[in-house]
Amino acid sequence: MVPLRPGIDDLVQFRDQGIERSGVEQPFNRQEAVFKILIDLVVRQTARHDMYPRSGGTRLGPVKSIDGTKRYDYTLQMSMTWALTGIRTDASLCNRFRRFTMAFDLVLSGATIIDPSQQKNGKGDVGIRNGKIAAVSDRIEAGASTTIDVSGKYLTPGWIDLHAHVYAGATTFGIKADALCLATGVTTIVDAGSPGWTNLRGFLEFIVEPSRTEVLTFVHISSIGLLNSMRGEMEDIKNADPERTARVISMWPRHCVGVKVRQGAFQVGSHGVEPLRRAVEAAEMADTRVMVHIDKGVALPDILELLRPGDVVTHCYQGKGDHILGDDDRVIPEVYEARERGVFFDLGHGAGSFHYGIAKRAVELGFLSDVISTDLHVYSLRSPVYSLPETASKLLNMGLDFEEIVRQTTSNPAGVLNRSDDIGTLKEGSVADIAVFDLEEGRFTFTDAHGRQESGPSMITPHLTVRAGQVYYPDDVRDEVAETERRAEEMVGITGVPYGTIRDIKKVR
Repeated sequence: MVPLRPGIDDLVQFRDQGIERSGVEQPFNRQEAVFKILIDLVVRQTARHDMYPRSGGTRLGPVKSIDGTKRYDYTLQMSMTWALTGIRTDASLCNRFRRFTMAFDLVLSGATIIDPSQQKNGKGDVGIRNGKIAAVSDRIEAGASTTIDVSGKYLTPGWIDLHAHVYAGATTFGIKADALCLATGVTTIVDAGSPGWTNLRGFLEFIVEPSRTEVLTFVHISSIGLLNSMRGEMEDIKNADPERTARVISMWPRHCVGVKVRQGAFQVGSHGVEPLRRAVEAAEMADTRVMVHIDKGVALPDILELLRPGDVVTHCYQGKGDHILGDDDRVIPEVYEARERGVFFDLGHGAGSFHYGIAKRAVELGFLSDVISTDLHVYSLRSPVYSLPETASKLLNMGLDFEEIVRQTTSNPAGVLNRSDDIGTLKEGSVADIAVFDLEEGRFTFTDAHGRQESGPSMITPHLTVRAGQVYYPDDVRDEVAETERRAEEMVGITGVPYGTIRDIKKVR
């Protein structure tokens, strides 16, 4: 027999369930009790209606089920229940109950959906519930608490920036990137070695934990990380500590995704590839990958020889010297050999590591990067990088199609990180990380790290970002972005290194 009026036993049961869930006794919450009663009544009424369709039970506005779960709009049932309980409530409880009966918390409708992880490219809707992707379909008709029409726009998995420097306040490179990500479609950002083993705990506590964006990091083989960009972190080889580097990566595998090393004359002094050897040693102990920064002063073939399947070369289009093109203006054989055995190549634009001449020639020869990333930091923020969509727009205007751009900013970096099941995808059950863009047409000017400018007809412009089900428009975080820019300018003033500087630029074309 279904009781018409819930009694004290129902309230006690709800209280006891709350204690059981939390492990500690919680203060009795009248509103929570009412909400539980409403849910119980809906469940009972649904069961009675399904078993005895003619016996009664108010069921209004049937909604399609998700994974076999039936949900209905019980507006009238709610009104009757409140009357029967005799307990007064407010609009917030009404809204909460309505959300419970809806199939989705959020539906994004009408966009062109591009998800390379599932070979999807076509118009459709995406439904989100409890911070997860609940449905991707040509058309979603089930109810949602919020529906946003994104017709005429492009919807992709949230973008992943595989190379940035976000240890703000503790390093000269670091910027507070959370707001910048949420304003530009980036839902996961990877710090490329700002912390070493000595200061990793601070990075996790003060950068990772409070960030709304998913923040991951490579741990630098240098114990001090990139504390001071004015000095080479591996000039003193004693800074390279494979054992302790591997130990901290193993302690925090959720957020530590590999070992970073920079291999240029400025960074390593006279030590050649010895820092890389130690980085590989640490990576093997921690069963992870290496990301290696290539630069003038260390021969690229010597670097590539030491890399294993799954390792990452960043700054693949840098033009300062010891780059991917040989004297014959063709990609050197060692680069192709490295790719054949599973080494990844990341763009990593930065203030000094993207040369239009190198990039355009490589694209002409069919050598595309695997990943597009920014190398966003204090000195590249204002110029020449700005954001991941603007960096990607440079490749779009070189002739890469938008689906390839999305692949290099979603499924490819997710694959590099071995996290294809939960980021860089719109698979049902994955985290609801989504980017929505406009493709603007006009005349746009872009600048590489050497000051060379190119014009193009297309710009990828962020419209909104969804991070774990929460919607952010660029205007929502405008003040935070302005504060990030102000702090970057402050560090530029302290160090005296202007935006976009390259020391000892070498003309390569």
